[in-house]
Amino acid sequence: MAVEALARLAEERLDHRFKGLPPDADGLTVGELAAQRRNLFTGGFATPVLALSAERLEHNLKLMETYAARHGLAFAPHGKTSMAPQLFRRQIEHGAWGITLAVPHQVRVARAFGIQRVFLANELVDPAALRWISGRLDTDDDFRLVCYVDSVRGVELMDAALRGARRPLDVVVELAAGEGARTGVRTEAECAAVADAVAGTETLRLVGVAGYEGEVPQADPARVHAWLRRLVALAVDFDKTGRFSSTDEIVVSAGGSAWFDAVADVFSEIPELSSPVLKLLRSGAYVSHDDGHYRKITPFNRVPEEGALEPAFRLWTQVVSRPSAEQAFANAGKRDAAYDLDLPFAQVVRRDGTERPATGIEVTGLSDQHAWLRTAPDADLEVGDWVGLGLSHPCTSFDKWQLIPVAEADGTVVDYIRTFF
Repeated sequence: MAVEALARLAEERLDHRFKGLPPDADGLTVGELAAQRRNLFTGGFATPVLALSAERLEHNLKLMETYAARHGLAFAPHGKTSMAPQLFRRQIEHGAWGITLAVPHQVRVARAFGIQRVFLANELVDPAALRWISGRLDTDDDFRLVCYVDSVRGVELMDAALRGARRPLDVVVELAAGEGARTGVRTEAECAAVADAVAGTETLRLVGVAGYEGEVPQADPARVHAWLRRLVALAVDFDKTGRFSSTDEIVVSAGGSAWFDAVADVFSEIPELSSPVLKLLRSGAYVSHDDGHYRKITPFNRVPEEGALEPAFRLWTQVVSRPSAEQAFANAGKRDAAYDLDLPFAQVVRRDGTERPATGIEVTGLSDQHAWLRTAPDADLEVGDWVGLGLSHPCTSFDKWQLIPVAEADGTVVDYIRTFF
C-alpha cells in the first residue's frame, strides 16, 4: 500500500467536520491527538460519539485470517462496509488477497491508498469509469482489477469504452442467485452467451465466475449449497469448453457475511481444472461485526468450533431529557446510528465513571437527532448519563462517521479511523 498516503491521514487537521471529537482538539492533527491517548470518557469527547474497540477489531481480523487459511480460501473482504483505507491495510496485513468494492468511486479511493488488487463485485458499463480504470491498468502492471459481467449488451458497452487499452480488463461472469434475485445471468445458456461475447473482444479477458449467495431467494443451507454447486459447475463447464484458455488462474468467487461456511464447504469440492483456481471469499462485515443482524446470522453460530466474531462498535449517547418514568431521550439519532435493519440496543449506562448494564432500557425509535428510550420501573437512568448502544449492520454505521476513535477497553483512544463515503 501507499505508505505516504496513509501517513498523510495522520497529518489532517481537526475541526468542525469531525463530530464527537474533543472541541479543544481543533487545530491539532489526527496524529497529534492520537499521541495524547485521551480517554473516551474523560478526555473531552462530545456525545454522540462512535467508538471502535481496539481489542475486538484485532480479534476479528485474526479470526477471519485463520478461517480463510484453514479452508484454503483467498480473501478479498468487501471494503464498502467501512471504506477505511487504514482498515484495508490491516486486512491485507492479515492475509487478504485484495479488497472487494462495489462502485468506481470506491476503486478511486482504494487506488489513492495503493491497493493493488480489487475485485469489483458489480457490473461496470460507465465509459468514464472504464477509461479511468483502464488508464490505471496501463500504467501499473502490478495493479489488478476483476469485475462482473452479466449481459452481452454490457460486454458491448465495455468493449466500446476500452478500445485502445494496452491491457485487457479481467471479468467474471456473474451467475444470478435465482429468479427475482439481484444482478447476474439467470441461466447457464445465457452465461455461455456472455462468455462467448467476452471472447469476441480484445479489451476483455474472461478469468472466472462469481456471484453472491446472500441473494438466494428464501435462503437456507440447502438452497445456498445448491446455488454454490451451480456456480462451481459453471466454472467446470467453462473450463471444459476452453473458455478459460487465456488466463493462467481461474477465479471462482462468492461469499457475503451470512453464508461463508457454505462457501467454504462447496469450494472445497472444486475439482482440478486446467489452471490453478483462486477460491475467493468476499465477506466484509466481519471487521466490526455488529450486535444485531450479523450477530444473529453469522456462520460461526452454525459452526461454533470455528470461533466467534465480536461486535466492535459502540455508540455513546447522552440522556438529555427524562420527561416521565417510562421515557427518556438521548442525543443520538438517524444521523449517527445504523437503523436500516434493527434499531440500536441499549447495553450499558455510565455515571460518575461507573458502568453498569442498561437494565430496563430499550431503544424504541430514532428521530434525526434523538433516540427514544423506553424505561421500565426499575431502570436507573438520569439526565446526563451516558448510554452505550450496540449497533446493527456495520455497512450503515461506518458511513455516518468520517473519523472514528479506536478505544481500548479502559477507554484509552489509540487511533482514529478515517472513512471515505
